[in-house]
Amino acid sequence: MSTISLRYTWAQSLFAQKDYTRAATILAELLDEATREEILHGTTDLELLLARAYYHSAQLGRAEQVLVGILEREPNEAYARLLMGRTLQRQQRHDEARGHIALAKALGQPVDNA
Repeated sequence: MSTISLRYTWAQSLFAQKDYTRAATILAELLDEATREEILHGTTDLELLLARAYYHSAQLGRAEQVLVGILEREPNEAYARLLMGRTLQRQQRHDEARGHIALAKALGQPVDNA
């Protein structure tokens, strides 16, 4: 198993343990390495987990930034749409959030309490 795989697995473990800040740190480092090496293809899962870690650790601006990047490349990524909507809601930006949540629902993403 490569060092990158081990670090990703470690970050997933930290996330599962609700240590979102430490998970985000590791995931951000991994994404930075992927960006420098221009291997962004296939990093959506990593980016989604990073956005979730930022969201759960109340780093909402950072979560939004990651989600914007995902949605620029993959506008029909339903879970990213939902998470963007939730992130905007937590920032009291309800009007902006509505469109993302509606689109997530239209794309088949289960939307509870939307």
